[in-house]
Amino acid sequence: MSPLHDQVTARVAQCIKIANQRLNKRMPMPVVSFTQRGKIAGTAHLQRWEVRFNPVLLAENPEAFLNEVVPHEVAHLVVFKRFGRVRPHGREWQVVMQEIFGVPPRTTHRMDVSSVQGALFTYQCQCQTHQLSVRRHNKVQRGQTQYRCRRCGEALCLTTANR
Repeated sequence: MSPLHDQVTARVAQCIKIANQRLNKRMPMPVVSFTQRGKIAGTAHLQRWEVRFNPVLLAENPEAFLNEVVPHEVAHLVVFKRFGRVRPHGREWQVVMQEIFGVPPRTTHRMDVSSVQGALFTYQCQCQTHQLSVRRHNKVQRGQTQYRCRRCGEALCLTTANR
C-alpha cells in the first residue's frame, strides 16, 4: 500500500472515530479499497460496510480526497447505520457532513477527470451531435437500447467517423 493509501485509510478511521464519539455509537472500521474506476472519486457499499476510492483521482487530488471525498463516503455509512435506507444525499447525510464532520455537503466532486475519461463516441440526430460514453455506445451496438435527442426526439445514429 502506498503512503497516500495509508493516509486515506487513516482518515477513514478518524471519521469513524469522530462519528462514534459524537453519536455515542460503536461503528467498526469499514473495509477500505482502492478499486474504484472511471470518473467516480469514491463509493460507499452499505451492506458490505466498505468504501472504495479511485486511485488515479486520489493521486491527482490528495487534498480533496482527505478533506472531502473520505468524509463524504464515510457519511453514507454512518447514515445507513443510524437511519437505514434513506435518500443518498438527503437531510440525514447533509447533517452528518455538516455537524459531525464539519464539511460542506456537496454531492459531487469538482476534480478534473480528463485522465480517467473513457472513450466518447459521436452520434448524430437531426439537430445536433451527441457524445456517448463507451458504455452507452456498447448498449446501442448490442441492440439493448436506443437513445433519442431530447430536443428533436429523433433516434441517435453513430456518425460515419466512428464506424
